[in-house]
Amino acid sequence: MRLVPIQYVKAGSFLAKTIYDDKGTILLREGVQLTESYIRRVKLLGMFAMYINDEYSEKGVEDIIKPELRQKAVKTIKETFYSFEKFNLNVGKSSVQDKKLILEKQNYFKSIREIGVEITEELLARKSVLINIVDIKSIDSYTYQHSVNVAVLSLVMGIQLQLDRKKLYELCLGALIHDIGKALIPEDILKKNGKLTEEESKIVKEHTVKGYDFLKGSVDVPATSRVIALQHHEREDGKGYPEGRKGNEINDLAKIVAVADVYDALTSERPYREAMSPNDAVEYIMANGQIQFNYDLVKAFSKSIVPYPEGTVVRLSNGEVAVVEEVYPNYTLRPKVKIIGVKNEEVYRDLRNELEIVIVGPQYVIEKE
Repeated sequence: MRLVPIQYVKAGSFLAKTIYDDKGTILLREGVQLTESYIRRVKLLGMFAMYINDEYSEKGVEDIIKPELRQKAVKTIKETFYSFEKFNLNVGKSSVQDKKLILEKQNYFKSIREIGVEITEELLARKSVLINIVDIKSIDSYTYQHSVNVAVLSLVMGIQLQLDRKKLYELCLGALIHDIGKALIPEDILKKNGKLTEEESKIVKEHTVKGYDFLKGSVDVPATSRVIALQHHEREDGKGYPEGRKGNEINDLAKIVAVADVYDALTSERPYREAMSPNDAVEYIMANGQIQFNYDLVKAFSKSIVPYPEGTVVRLSNGEVAVVEEVYPNYTLRPKVKIIGVKNEEVYRDLRNELEIVIVGPQYVIEKE
C-alpha cells in the first residue's frame, strides 16, 4: 500500500484504504478497482491523494489510530467549529437561546475531551511510538484533519518525553482545539489560492486570541489546554505571535504543539503550494531548533517521526528507486531499502552504512522495463 497523489493514480489500480467524506460516510470502499469516473469523483471532492495497492509495496502503511476513531475526531472537531460560529453569531439575542448555545458548547467540548482521552490511551497501548503521519486530506476538511494529526504528533512527542497521563490528556485536548479560533476567520482568507496580503495575514493571526477567549469558562477545557490555543505560534526567539513570548515564557505543551503544527502543515498539499517532502520537513524542523522551536523538543521529534515508513516507494540521490524495508529508531531518515528494477537478484541498501546516498523524496511513477 502506498499513498499516491491524485494526478498519478491510474485507472485499474486497487484502492488500499476506504475513502470517507467529511461526515464520515463511505465514498469508496477498500479493495475497489479504480475507474476514471471514480478518480474524477475523488478529485471533485478536493482530495489530493489516494492509497493504492500494487506490486511495489507489499507492506501496509498502518495509521497510528483506528480509522473510525480518526473519523469520529474529525467529525466532532468540525461540528465544534460550526458551533463556535453559531455561538458568536447568536449569543445575546435571548436568554433562552444563550443557555441553549452554552449547553451545546459544553457538550461539544466534553465530546472532544473524551476523544482526546481515547486517542491518548490508544497511543499509550502501542509497543512503539515511532510513527508515520500520512493522511488523506481534502481542501474543505483540511483544518479538522490537521487538528487530529497535530494531536497525534504532539502525543507521540509527549510520550517520548515521558509526560504523565494528566499532561498527555491536556496536551491532546489542546492540540485538537488549537485552531478553534479559525472558525471566526473568513473562509475566503483561509482558503485563498495565493499569498495573503499583510492585512489578511493580520486577520489570520487573530485566531490564537479569539480561540483562547472562546475557551474561557469552558469547564471541560483545562487552563493548560486553553493556553495551547493562545501560544502555539510563539517562537523560542521571541518572533512569534500573539505576544512575542520567548524561551521559558512559553508554555511547555504549547511548544510541543508548535512543532507538530508546522510539520503537518509543511507536509500537506494546499491549494497555493505543493506539500514539502517528509525528509525536507524534518530537516526544516531540526534546522530551526533554538530559533523557532525548543531544541530538546526537536530532538524528541526527530526520534519519533518516520518520514518514510516500511512499504514506501522512494527515490534515492543516486537515481535508484527503492522500497523501504526496515526503519531504525534514531535513524529514521536512513532506513534499509530494496532496489526496484534489478533483474534476477534482490539488491538492498542500508543507508546507515552508505552515507553518500540519501532519500530525495517519495517516488509515485514507476517505469516498468
